[in-house]
Amino acid sequence: MKLGTKLTLFNAISKLVIVILFVLLVPVLIKNISRNYVDSKLIKQKNKLLQIVKSKGIETYIENGEAYGSYLPLKEEYISLDEVDPDYFLDTIKRGKRLFSEGDTLEYRILSHTFKVKNKNYLLEIGKSVDTLDETSVPLQNIAFQVLLGMILLTVLADQVYSTYVLKPLRLIIKTKLVGQKFPNFHTYRQVRTTTSDFQHLDISIHNMIETIADKFHKEREFISNASHELMTPISILQSKIENMFEEEDINDELKGRLLEMQKILNRLKSITKTLLLISQIENEQFLKEDKVSVSELLQDVYDEISIRLQDKNIDYDMSVPDNWHFVNINKFLLFNLFFNLINNAIKYNNEGGSINVTGVAVHNKFMISITDTGIGIAEDAIPLIFNRFKKFRQSLQQDSFGLGLPIVKSIAGFHDIEIEVISEKDKGSTFKLIIPSTLIVVS
Repeated sequence: MKLGTKLTLFNAISKLVIVILFVLLVPVLIKNISRNYVDSKLIKQKNKLLQIVKSKGIETYIENGEAYGSYLPLKEEYISLDEVDPDYFLDTIKRGKRLFSEGDTLEYRILSHTFKVKNKNYLLEIGKSVDTLDETSVPLQNIAFQVLLGMILLTVLADQVYSTYVLKPLRLIIKTKLVGQKFPNFHTYRQVRTTTSDFQHLDISIHNMIETIADKFHKEREFISNASHELMTPISILQSKIENMFEEEDINDELKGRLLEMQKILNRLKSITKTLLLISQIENEQFLKEDKVSVSELLQDVYDEISIRLQDKNIDYDMSVPDNWHFVNINKFLLFNLFFNLINNAIKYNNEGGSINVTGVAVHNKFMISITDTGIGIAEDAIPLIFNRFKKFRQSLQQDSFGLGLPIVKSIAGFHDIEIEVISEKDKGSTFKLIIPSTLIVVS
C-alpha cells in the first residue's frame, strides 16, 4: 500500500473514531447545554420578577395573602409565588413534578427561591417543561451531527490533497533516483525540489549511495577487464611452452600425461578468462547492435556447431520457430553465444536418449522463444541463483556446476533488454523462456 494511501486511511479511521465518540457524547453534551441554557433563562426570569417586586411592590402579584400562579396555555412554563414560613429557605434549580387539577402530572425544570419583603417570607417558583427541553435537544443533535459529517468530509479531502502535495517529492525521488535508473548506468544527479528537510536528506543520501555503488561497480568491471587482458598473455606463453615440450624427442610417456593435464587446466583457465572478458565487454556496452538475421538461420547455425554433441548423447532435437521472424538491432555474435550456451546446457544436463525442443510463439506484442529439455532439472531453491557467477550447484554425480555459461546468457539478455524466465522440476527437465521485445524482431 502506498504511503499516501496509508496516511489518508489513518486520517479517515481517526476521524471515524472521533465521529463515533461524538455520536456517543453529543446527546449528553446537548442536554447539558440545553439545561444550562434553561437554567440561565430561569435565573434571568427570577431576577426580572424580583426587580418588579422591588420597584412596584409584592402587591403586584399577591393581594390579601392569596398565592399567585400563572401558566402558559399548553403548560410549557409556569410561575408561582406564595407566602411561606419565616424560617423556610430554598434556592435551587432541579427537576420536579407538578399535579394539575385536570389530573395531569408534568415534569418541569424548576427554579425555587425564597425572599423577604416587609418581614414576610415568600417562595418563588419558575418552571419550564422538560418535554420542551427534549424537543430542542433532538434538532440540536441532528444539526451538530450534520455539521460534524460535513467537516469530516472536508478534512478528509483536505488531508488527501495535502498528503499528495507533501509526498510529491518522495514520489519524484523514487521515480527518478530508483525506478527511473538502469543499473549500473546512472544519470547525472538532479536535486529534487522540496522544502521538507527529511526528503532533502533522503535525496542526497540516495544519490551518495548510488554514486558509491556505481563507483565500486565500475572499479570491479575495470578490474575484471584488466585482469582478463593481463592473464591472457601468461596463459598463451605457458601453452606455447607446453606445445614446444611436446615436440622434444626425449620426452617420456609419463611426462606427456602430465603435460596434457596441464594443458587441459590452461585451456579451462583460458576459457574462464575469455568468458570474464566477454562479460566485462558486454556490461561496458562495447558491442554494437546493428545486425539483422533470420531467427531460424541463427538457431540453425547453433545446431550445426553443436550437433555432434547431440549425436554423442543420442538426444532428439526439434526446432519450431517461424521462418518469417527476423532479429533486428541486435549483435549476432552475442545472440549466437546466448543460444549456444542455453542449448549446450540443455545437452550437458540432459539424459541419454532425451530430447530438446526449441519453440517460438508471439505473445501480446512480444515474442517468446523457449528451450525445453528432459534433463536432470534444477532444484527450486537453486533457480534464483543459477545466473550468479562462479556459483556451484551439485546437479548430478557427473556435473557439479553451471560454470559461466548462464551468467553470459544473463549479461547478453540484459544488453538486448530480453527477459528470462526459468521453469524447472527436479529429475524432469527445465525450460528457459526468452521474452523478446517487439523492437528486436520483425515479421516479414
